Amino acid sequence: MFKHLGFGLNLIALGLFFPGIFLPMFTLEMELTASISGSPTISSELVNQELSIMQTVEELWNDQRILVALLIFAFSVCIPLLKTSLVSIAYFAKKHTIEKRLLNFVGFIGKWSMADVFVVAVFLAVLSTNHAETANQQQIGIMGFKLILDISSQTLSTVGQGFYFFVGYCLISLAGTQVALHGFQQRNQLDKNEIAAS
Repeated sequence: MFKHLGFGLNLIALGLFFPGIFLPMFTLEMELTASISGSPTISSELVNQELSIMQTVEELWNDQRILVALLIFAFSVCIPLLKTSLVSIAYFAKKHTIEKRLLNFVGFIGKWSMADVFVVAVFLAVLSTNHAETANQQQIGIMGFKLILDISSQTLSTVGQGFYFFVGYCLISLAGTQVALHGFQQRNQLDKNEIAAS
């Protein structure tokens, strides 16, 4: 039962994974506003961008931040796919020893799956800039006139759909792997008890 449940949870996690890496994780908007001595405000949008995990990797790669791009790609894409693939292979494995090796390896690399959670934490840190506003007021004297220059900027970040899919993937994948490992250990213990009883 645990074996089937673990496999089912990993399939659900895989279904959440792809929208999680391709849909926008967050939207970042930055606007600059300026006014002179109470005149009408002039505003300009500096940044208006939606980023998914894959777009973030691509932008980092294009900006020559290759190490960071590779780390995010490895921990957010490669390791999760490897983990899900191995759990699936273990589910269909006919030999008990192959299933054991695969699940033990998944348990070992499961420690690296905390990197998934790290990626979510990084995006949450970005979102902490929500509504961050800076304001600056300068007085300028031109030909005996005093002008007051008000400049302010506002940063607004919001969570995108990809964030929820990726968090769902992280939680369900973790649960699926633990259930599969528990099922294997339980079957292993039953086999040992049967051998001891005979």
